[in-house]
Amino acid sequence: MAYKNQQQFIDLLEREGELVRIREYVNPHLEISEITDRISKTAGGGKALLFENTGYDFPVLMNAYGSERRMCLALGVQHLDDVAKEIETLFHLLSSPKESIVDKLKLLPKLGQFASWMPRVRSGRGECQQVVWQGAEADITKLPVITCWPKDGGPFVTLPVIHTKDPVTASRNVGMYRMQVFGPDLTGMHWHKHKVSAKHFSEYKKLGKKMPVAVALGGDPAYAYSATAPLPENVDEYMLAGFLRKKKVELVKCITQPEIEVPADADFVIEGYVDPADELIWEGPFGDHTGYYSLPDWYPRFHITCITHKKNAVYPATIVGIPPQEDAWLGKATERIFLAPMKMTMVPEIIDMDMPVEGVFHNLVIAQIRKEYAGQGQKVMNAMWGAGQMMFNKILVMADQDVRIQDYEELSTYVFKNLNPAADIYFSQGPMDVLDHSCSKLGFGGKMCIDGTRKFEEEMDQNWQLAVSSSQAEIEKAVKQFEEIKDINTSLLKKDIPVLILSVEKNRKGHVRELHLQLCNLAELEGIKLILYVEHTVSANDLAVALWRFCNNLDPKRDAVLAQRPSAKEEGKTFACMGLDGTIKSKEFDNFQRDWPNIIVMNDETIKAVDEKWSRLGLGDFLPSPSLKFKSQIYGEEAVVA
Repeated sequence: MAYKNQQQFIDLLEREGELVRIREYVNPHLEISEITDRISKTAGGGKALLFENTGYDFPVLMNAYGSERRMCLALGVQHLDDVAKEIETLFHLLSSPKESIVDKLKLLPKLGQFASWMPRVRSGRGECQQVVWQGAEADITKLPVITCWPKDGGPFVTLPVIHTKDPVTASRNVGMYRMQVFGPDLTGMHWHKHKVSAKHFSEYKKLGKKMPVAVALGGDPAYAYSATAPLPENVDEYMLAGFLRKKKVELVKCITQPEIEVPADADFVIEGYVDPADELIWEGPFGDHTGYYSLPDWYPRFHITCITHKKNAVYPATIVGIPPQEDAWLGKATERIFLAPMKMTMVPEIIDMDMPVEGVFHNLVIAQIRKEYAGQGQKVMNAMWGAGQMMFNKILVMADQDVRIQDYEELSTYVFKNLNPAADIYFSQGPMDVLDHSCSKLGFGGKMCIDGTRKFEEEMDQNWQLAVSSSQAEIEKAVKQFEEIKDINTSLLKKDIPVLILSVEKNRKGHVRELHLQLCNLAELEGIKLILYVEHTVSANDLAVALWRFCNNLDPKRDAVLAQRPSAKEEGKTFACMGLDGTIKSKEFDNFQRDWPNIIVMNDETIKAVDEKWSRLGLGDFLPSPSLKFKSQIYGEEAVVA
């Protein structure tokens, strides 16, 4: 469905019992973030929050997309899979043979629908331009821009819908990139080198011209989602928004940057330009969606020339950090919606896909395929790593039609039953997300595919299949002889998953590699196929946290060590076990030359302030700060590990 504006969406959330109004004063500096973090980590994502008393003229809307229910309401569907089904139906209709005039006539209504989804630029001003701030009035510090985390470089606009155009083709791009506020008329523009807006910037640089940019906030919730969607470069994001809303997006020209059009129903529009001749600005740190700070770097300056807004505007924002957060549901929508295009255009054998929240989107992806021949898993692996933003994927787990991939316990049992650690784990290198701190070089690192599909005869080697015959107690006793191992998780063995998770305190170069080879020489560990090593500050028995930390800290190609030896228990068979080092990396022990970021926790002062006002917020029973659990896992107090 199409929303008239953001206020209509807020009204619906309130009618549906999905929104809480907070009338108590809450400071946009850290307090809004701390309250939202507590709510977003409750079962199902909690409620949307409307902070009405912020010390500014505008309320702040948070966690609006933070549950499956609200994500469906935002996109006007009953289930997120409904969008994928509609895309698949359209694709089949358009690609099927049209042998008769009747077949061709049946297509006309759909072609008419396509036309109705195309964005339209209308004349005159839009609702977003009811109030205009120009000149000295164009001051972004009048907006309740939130500071999310204690070591952030400053306040950040976190839900901006950013509009740019190619100076040669005039094709539009709509993306979402954080914006650090540096002053009344200056922000950073954090677009990565892989992003389309960065390509537009490069074209303007070649021409020596200033680049017009406009930032929309609010309006129909489909806009913010479409700005995050992994669309091909030549597809207008407002075409997707029109398809989702079943109504075209109406755009109006900006006042000081008329080359750019923005949604007429937006709550705010921030107009300005990026000058390629400017010196870059040192932007960051920022508490990012990985759960770690992304560290400062040089980015373009965005000069504000005008701010417009509708009357009674509401400022939308989000926070990211240690999962789960609101962005997990935006990611889940993308997972469901873009499954159909991937299946129909690049990977026809794919059945389903899942991105566990612990993998923060790109780190861990599970793919289910309909397997019909030997080597098909590797074929899909290569296709997926070449598919748009899937190029950033770090760990790809492959399963087939005989298992439910959303049942992680069943999936793990199935994958490891089919897995030969010496033959079915594949490594590659390629582009990585700029936010991936584990890579030795920025934006370039290792990838790994774990092929857990059932194997055809050509893929089989019976000499490796060994069962775990030692008891958990025997394994734990054998492992505990190593003083550097501070915690042991053997619980997966009860579920026929031959995996150990070990918390290790490193104290020398090559320590984890050496430790893994020593462990695999123990007869008690025969049959274990994989050992995951995490930092000693992490509880190996807190599976969700251990996996989140492990996935973030691993460069699979660099940090893998395979141990193989003849079996001590079954003559003629080979014992193979893969070790993966998910500990932090340092110059001292790992020759790692980049700075390593800290995980994100709230400061004690803000936690105390929110604790004291909790009973006045109308949010129900007291919720302690999620940050308390992670205080013992940080190294020093800064964004960089001390």
